[in-house]
Amino acid sequence: MNANPARQHQAAPFRHHKPKPFAPIDFEPFAGGPDPARVSEAAHLAAQALVHHGRGSEDPQVTERLVKLADKEGLEAVAELWSESPAHTLPGALWRLYALRAAVVNDPDRMASYFAAGRRTAQVSHAVAGAAEPPGANELRAMADSILSGAFDGEFDVALERTAAFCRVIALGQAEHAHDLEPSNDKHARRLTRDAGQLIKTAEDLESSAKMWRRGELD
Repeated sequence: MNANPARQHQAAPFRHHKPKPFAPIDFEPFAGGPDPARVSEAAHLAAQALVHHGRGSEDPQVTERLVKLADKEGLEAVAELWSESPAHTLPGALWRLYALRAAVVNDPDRMASYFAAGRRTAQVSHAVAGAAEPPGANELRAMADSILSGAFDGEFDVALERTAAFCRVIALGQAEHAHDLEPSNDKHARRLTRDAGQLIKTAEDLESSAKMWRRGELD
């Protein structure tokens, strides 16, 4: 919550730290709130309420509103609540679903380029992710919406596994682009290689979370 404007002119020893600007594909961590225990509790309660509300409703408009939550409220608002949650928790898993969708919505052409490059060497992951052929920008946006919708109107573990598969395809695509760029733009190539490694780790986290959900241990 922003500070009262009237107080901004007074000498104050403390100001709440707001999240720094976020690029979803980088999965950069956000700064936490002033009370980690209360932030964690709020994150878990919000995630549980969101998932149970979505899965308890048969109204497709409810699912659509949940899928587009970050569009309406802003990704930073979602990040401020969930991005600090451990990967193998319900809020941590939800954050990764929303962040991946945001990456596609914000730059579908770039993501489609990565996906097209990665699918050539990741046929299984490509099939699990479920992109239509050919996987252009519109197809990738539709797939991202479909995956996140599945968290609320389908099997939550399947949504996690589809997102993990998506991460693996994108990571392979980034590695392909990095290889092509290396002779002419080594700095960009190194960044793409780093991003690919982060996405592989994200895929592993999501796959672990899917197994925990099936065991009733993801909360």
